[in-house]
Amino acid sequence: MRLTTKGRFAVTAMADMANQSHSKPISLMEISGRQQISLSYLEQLFSKLRKKKLVVSVRGPGGGYRLGKDPFKISLVEIMSAVDEKLDATQCGGKENCKAEDKCLTHDLWIGLNKQIFGYLEGIKLGTLVSNNDSSSLSTKKSGKHVHMVVSKINFPKFNQNEF
Repeated sequence: MRLTTKGRFAVTAMADMANQSHSKPISLMEISGRQQISLSYLEQLFSKLRKKKLVVSVRGPGGGYRLGKDPFKISLVEIMSAVDEKLDATQCGGKENCKAEDKCLTHDLWIGLNKQIFGYLEGIKLGTLVSNNDSSSLSTKKSGKHVHMVVSKINFPKFNQNEF
């Protein structure tokens, strides 16, 4: 499984929006400049985010985008799904035809991993991500260049290496 730029950039752009003032719409040009994401790529992503009502567009002078709903009600998996990010570790896309039209020996392992990843990302809300803006979850450099996601305060499950 590989997380593509689609999912990463969509989450980063949405985090950037949630981290900015909510008083005025935010242009994609602003996000592009702060996050160093291509404007044309952002346009493609925001078209999908708008269709899923995660953002709303504001036309006219001073226009741009606003979050479509409360950031504490937007999960990271919802953002990734909106831009067609596939969170699937199976080789067969979950169809159970991995090996000569049959389920492979490790299929259930990868399905379990999918569920863990999905559950983890579903449990993190955009608002929580940006509200932990004390450099433990999300911070914006004072130069305004990048949003950095550091997940040291997000609780990862502990694994005992002896279990493997």
